Amino acid sequence: MHADSTASATAGLSRRSMLAKAAAVAGTAATLSASAASGAQAAEAGPGATAATATGPSAADRITEQPDRTGGHARATVFTNVRPYGAQHPVDLTVVDGLVTAGPAPRGAKVVDCGGRIALPTLVDAHIHPDKTAWGEPWVTRNPASTIAEYTAEDVKLYHALRTPLKKRAERLMGHAVAQGTRAMRAHVDVAPAYDLVGVEGVGSARRALRHALDVEIVAFPQHGVVRTPGTKELLEEAARTGAIDRVGGIDPIGFDEALDEQLDIVFGIADRHGVGVDIHLHERAATGVESLRAIIARTKALSLQGKVTVSHVFCVPGLPERELDRLAAELADAGISLTTVAPSSDLVLPIDRLREHGVEVGLGSDGVRDSWSPFGNADMLHRSHLLAWVRDARLDEELEAAFRAGADGGARLLGLPEADLKPGSPADFLLVRGECLPQVVVDLPQREMVVRGGRIVARDGELAGH
Repeated sequence: MHADSTASATAGLSRRSMLAKAAAVAGTAATLSASAASGAQAAEAGPGATAATATGPSAADRITEQPDRTGGHARATVFTNVRPYGAQHPVDLTVVDGLVTAGPAPRGAKVVDCGGRIALPTLVDAHIHPDKTAWGEPWVTRNPASTIAEYTAEDVKLYHALRTPLKKRAERLMGHAVAQGTRAMRAHVDVAPAYDLVGVEGVGSARRALRHALDVEIVAFPQHGVVRTPGTKELLEEAARTGAIDRVGGIDPIGFDEALDEQLDIVFGIADRHGVGVDIHLHERAATGVESLRAIIARTKALSLQGKVTVSHVFCVPGLPERELDRLAAELADAGISLTTVAPSSDLVLPIDRLREHGVEVGLGSDGVRDSWSPFGNADMLHRSHLLAWVRDARLDEELEAAFRAGADGGARLLGLPEADLKPGSPADFLLVRGECLPQVVVDLPQREMVVRGGRIVARDGELAGH
């Protein structure tokens, strides 16, 4: 892995310094046009099951559920006594075949009394590494490391030290993410001769096991470098050729691989040949990072890959002078390139609002979770929205709500998913929490008491349903 030849540009970096302590930080009402269930259904559901008889958050202390008696017809559930986005007055949320509807539910629909809890859309993790995790394992004592090459060597040591198979660890973490309110994720999985394609296969297995509750994109991520580690490009090619991945990745083509054109030619060539997308880690800063970013823009346009390329972290963008930021954002938007941030610190978090003004989509992600790089992380996207608000020094309600929207809507746009806005026609993907309003939920991070995916309850009280 050429650990001794790490470029000086990466010297002194660690997850704690590179991502600037994000993981260490502790952690509106809207009108819903979905109609209430019919009077006959309300009578069948029993007292307290309709919005008309609810008196607010204290109307019920438990979430109660009555069985589905639709006789195998449309799958329908009425979630009664719900406060979407913290609305003052509870309503009924009618779901038919996985979608919120404004019409009446079929006769005999299942009824779930939600006790006046707040309903919020479930979130999307646009950048996570579930293959590396030691989540749920005995405590891991980490060794000193200061360069990317040294961290990748520690990755290999941890991989061999953990007794639980990778696919089980990945599924455990991904299931935990679901139980905390994540409906989709983009999973970056290490591909290198040290692992072969074990990570891709393991996360693929976890994706299949959780397909009822979670959408997953898999990125073949060359953490050890594309060029500097012989055999990596062949593994990336194989992963794409077999259809095991959705995107091919890259990493710091100048600062780490020291081969800007060669790395990008390999990565974009694989994407072009096999019809997969691209997602490149770019930690490079200042002029070096901008040079790499413009090379990515040029290849994206040359190969007509607009809308299929993401650049993650992009530490060269924060801190740019306004005129240069606007010019670069316009170039990114023209190339259809999206970005992701993990909200590492006030000086490294992407200027999401300014980028979106130019048409650049920005997703929010967890990054690593209790891996060799850091003991921190929890795969909880509501907490990550909290961290985003923290590092942006959010104070106003609209600022706190914007942080939530970055976690819920930004990632959905990146993954090409419909926004789960709780309006008729949207996917019935939401979580239930106790609270006063959305800004207070972002700050206080209450327990996720229920998580619903496509109208089905997939988790309760922090645990997968049926597990």
